Amino acid sequence: MDSILVRGGQRLNGRIAISGAKNACLALMPAALLSDEPLTLTNAPRLSDIRTMTALLESLGCEVAALQQGRVLVVGTEAIRDHTADYEIVRRMRASILVLGPMLARDGQAVVSLPGGCAIGARPVDLHLAGLEALGAKLDLRDGYVHATAPRRLRGATFAFPTVSVGATENLLMAASLAKGTTVLKNAAREPEIVDLAQCLRRMGAQIEGDGTETIVIDGVERLRGATHPVVTDRIELGTYMLAPAITGGEVELIGGRRDLVAAFADRLEAAGVEISETAEGLKVSRQNGRIRAVDVVTAPFPGFPTDLQAQMMALLTLADGVSHLEERIFENRFMHAPELSRMGAKIEVHGGGATVTGVERLKGAPVMATDLRASVSLILAGLAAEGETRVARVYHLDRGYERVEEKLSACGASIERIHERAA
Repeated sequence: MDSILVRGGQRLNGRIAISGAKNACLALMPAALLSDEPLTLTNAPRLSDIRTMTALLESLGCEVAALQQGRVLVVGTEAIRDHTADYEIVRRMRASILVLGPMLARDGQAVVSLPGGCAIGARPVDLHLAGLEALGAKLDLRDGYVHATAPRRLRGATFAFPTVSVGATENLLMAASLAKGTTVLKNAAREPEIVDLAQCLRRMGAQIEGDGTETIVIDGVERLRGATHPVVTDRIELGTYMLAPAITGGEVELIGGRRDLVAAFADRLEAAGVEISETAEGLKVSRQNGRIRAVDVVTAPFPGFPTDLQAQMMALLTLADGVSHLEERIFENRFMHAPELSRMGAKIEVHGGGATVTGVERLKGAPVMATDLRASVSLILAGLAAEGETRVARVYHLDRGYERVEEKLSACGASIERIHERAA
């Protein structure tokens, strides 16, 4: 099992190209199930989660071609040959549930295993199922699988999400595109990934309005065609690499970065004393002298502070001048990185859905263990600023969401390398 070795203390200076968004691509790929013509995705990230989704789609009968070293994905679904999304694939990634709506909308049948993913708390699929039932689907949960049918085609309806859900909004957005009549989604997620999916579906011929707001209106069409669509910039990767010069000092330009994708996060960084400016190619982030200031953080659905940047922000705040408070309102169980940061000398107290971080002047390298995707990169960030060596174990989590992290950071002056472990 690989690990990442970081030798801290190096200021970072240079440029980092931000990849296409993993979470957007994982929703765009199942959209290919809605058409018998190919869907071409450009700016695709090269990640293990993308490979998992590829395997799932191929098991259903899709043909997936990775071109230009994996940057371009061509997904063709002339016919869905198998309507069962098997547990052995689905258990590896929660986004697998996103094949449910498209298969049901196109062929009126789907059998999908209940999904797996990072252990960061309960993320039930009940909103996906309730929304599909509102569109007329008949659902039966047995033996760990969702058995869904809609033999007479899904029908438009009004559905109000009791709580905001990105995945459920994506599933219903795709399903409603081929439903008969008009669907109105209220309290819908507003994330850039939702807008990106809607833009792709419109290119395929869908009739969608209101994406990016709390109310999305979809007028179902008889069929969708193929299209070519660029995957939006990964805002979580962007925010993560914005934190790199913030925690080490230095100046890094993030190529492809857009402030509108991370506005709430950028505001908190600036409040902490980090400088952010727009450039012709993206965003420039710098911190030159002195400690950063303590700030409070509350996670919220977009356009609020992203839960997927909470762990990385905590790493920065361990070195702040003062006391910071972080409140996690999206997922429970999302402070598992705190004990690992404490091994490096951080002072963190976790209390239910909140954490109090008392900044220290320095961190010290230590062997630590990644517990989930975002926790893994938070430990790498901490290692960049720590004295001595930090070895991050279980980095298979990291490979699900970050492409070539060692290469991108080392190009800016970081001392970081992957250690390939030999099996005993």
